[in-house]
Amino acid sequence: MVYYVEDDTNIRELTLYALKQAGIEGQGMANDAEFRRACAERKPDAILLDIMLPDTDGLTILKRIRQDPSLSRVPVMMLTAKDTELDTVRALDAGADDYLATPFGMLELVSRVKVMLRRTRLSHAQEIVDEHLQVGPLDLWPSRREVTLDGKELQLTMREFDLLEFLMRSPGVVFSRETLLQRVWGWDFDGGSRTVDVHVQTLRSKLGDPHKGGHSDLIETVRGVGYRLRA
Repeated sequence: MVYYVEDDTNIRELTLYALKQAGIEGQGMANDAEFRRACAERKPDAILLDIMLPDTDGLTILKRIRQDPSLSRVPVMMLTAKDTELDTVRALDAGADDYLATPFGMLELVSRVKVMLRRTRLSHAQEIVDEHLQVGPLDLWPSRREVTLDGKELQLTMREFDLLEFLMRSPGVVFSRETLLQRVWGWDFDGGSRTVDVHVQTLRSKLGDPHKGGHSDLIETVRGVGYRLRA
């Protein structure tokens, strides 16, 4: 079940129709109050959230979701007319797993929702072996969706976790933005996306300033190529 919080009836109904045509069950809410009631009745598998709402702004709702133990691991995609990089960074910093600015194509939206749902199912699968990855001060357990830095747990969004896991599986290997988009996001590269750069930026901020004991320098930029995790 995908919940979509959007006060514009036309946009909400069109989006829900597109999801239904793709075989994805969805439910729409016009405001935060309706969203709260729906979550009390049933936990969603993914959430689509508009920033500009009549009663509460979407970023406030997002922060509340991430503080709620029952919802904290539910993937959230922000859908909004705001498309500046600052708005994107604020949404990702608040815990969004994805971000799509309007006007957006329904095929792209459905594709991204499918990726979110697929990753949610994988993270819930009990058959996954409790694998442990370690690179320097980083320890990561894919099946538990947990990562620690110097023994302290890091709070990462779904995308940040997936990106870090991918890099940790091949330390020292340089990956282009195209490869990262295809392997981590499941998208085809369009030649102009800043998605990878923004997620690397927020992930580095959580790893901390190396001048203050942090480890953001673990993720290296290889100019003209892409990124790698320092071995």
